[in-house]
Amino acid sequence: MPRLEVNIDHVATLRQARLTNEPDPVTAAALAELAGADGIIVHLREDRRHIQDRDLELLRQTVKTRLNLEMAATSEMLTVARQVKPDLVTLVPEKRQELTTEGGLEVAKNMAFLKNYVQDLKEVGLRVSLFVDPVSAQIDAAREVGAEWVELHTGTYADALTRAEATRLFQELINAARHARSIGLKVKCGHGLNYRNIKPFRGREEFAEFSIGHSIMARAILVGIERAVREMVELTRW
Repeated sequence: MPRLEVNIDHVATLRQARLTNEPDPVTAAALAELAGADGIIVHLREDRRHIQDRDLELLRQTVKTRLNLEMAATSEMLTVARQVKPDLVTLVPEKRQELTTEGGLEVAKNMAFLKNYVQDLKEVGLRVSLFVDPVSAQIDAAREVGAEWVELHTGTYADALTRAEATRLFQELINAARHARSIGLKVKCGHGLNYRNIKPFRGREEFAEFSIGHSIMARAILVGIERAVREMVELTRW
């Protein structure tokens, strides 16, 4: 049965809009877990636009399921990960100006650096996932540098303008997931997934986990976090 990890970054986005102390992402994480989330995701960005270091420290103390830290492969973040020791580190590309992550990590062209970086994480007992586009070369490179997981970027699929395009892109994700599994990687997927476009994934054994944030938090504004998470849990279980 697939697992659902909930990204709570945008609870902190709302808080930081006023530079106040509410809403609290730590409370949001607890409510998401109570509603059935199998893990909590946060992206600690270089510019600290939403999640703050204190949030991460408190989440490490309070999350009961699994804490997945998304981060860029920088020396600063390596220090953070070593100190906090999340249950999973997901390496993602990061541009200061982007609104959200725009694509997968370029692994194939940075293998030497990433192999050393992943090894540095693993030396302190951390498990590592790489956020990559659904392309065989990137998946193969992820395995070569020592990742245990790949998270396939579903943003292009989510942005498809026609049903035919969405069907084609979904098949690309299926093929990529099968390839990843065939070489021993565990497979997650995420980015842009919502209550509608998640439905084709239902019953597909190729995907072990889903990483979803924005659509759940958007729904939560209207119906509350617990209901929003429960509804997504129902869509990702069979």
